[in-house]
Amino acid sequence: MNHLLRSHAPITDIAWTQLDAEGRSRLVPALAVRKLVDFSGPLGWKHSATNLGRVSEIKAPGENLQARQRRVLALAELRAPFAISRQELLDADRGATDLDLTSLDSAARRIAVAENIAVFHGWAEAGIVGITGATTHEPIVLGKDYASYPGHVAKAVEILLEAGVSGPYGLALGPQEYTGVVETTEHGGLVVFDHLRQILGGPIVWAPGVKGLVVLSLRGGDFLFESGEDLCLGYSHHDPDTVHLYLEESFSFRVATPEAAVALTAGAVG
Repeated sequence: MNHLLRSHAPITDIAWTQLDAEGRSRLVPALAVRKLVDFSGPLGWKHSATNLGRVSEIKAPGENLQARQRRVLALAELRAPFAISRQELLDADRGATDLDLTSLDSAARRIAVAENIAVFHGWAEAGIVGITGATTHEPIVLGKDYASYPGHVAKAVEILLEAGVSGPYGLALGPQEYTGVVETTEHGGLVVFDHLRQILGGPIVWAPGVKGLVVLSLRGGDFLFESGEDLCLGYSHHDPDTVHLYLEESFSFRVATPEAAVALTAGAVG
């Protein structure tokens, strides 16, 4: 038994298998962070802090002594609660494959969006400075049409190259920008999505929760995500009609190289 208490839930192995599969299917597309930054772990639920490799001077408890304290970044825990009808779980045991798992889908989206926001835009309460807040480069203001995006992204890549940051490069786009890019064709018939991919040399990622666009280097070592407990399903409690569950994770994030990303601020797009 562990802290997830899955063995206490009135859920069979068959139903757990369906819940786990549904959770994965909903989480994987939305977890933009993990497609673009360095992922370390999972290191386990007991892992509590990330070593920053730095110290702070502190007062020693005696004369003629020097004292320092190691600096760490505490991992933050995220939990998205939801509830499932016990009747749906019983139907899973009967072989039903069309279960109503909309509450799980909603929880998966909420926690994925929160992870994206924390990494790209920061989470002050957890001591996390996001990529757009850490970058040393001024943001690029986008034009009013998606067909102009390749020029702006090329400018961002040029800024990174001038800063000595090599590629390949990745691009995170908010949902509206992603849809616009996919659907837009430039003058001459080239699809904007394909043009951007040629400029970057790396992936273009749908990133719910991201505001505008972020171009960042994928060379490694610049953006560090440390996972304690990776995303998993746990049990809270139940009543005669409903089982209360949650999705949970613990993580830290830090920017090692602030100059390795450029933010692009979306304007009104027609």
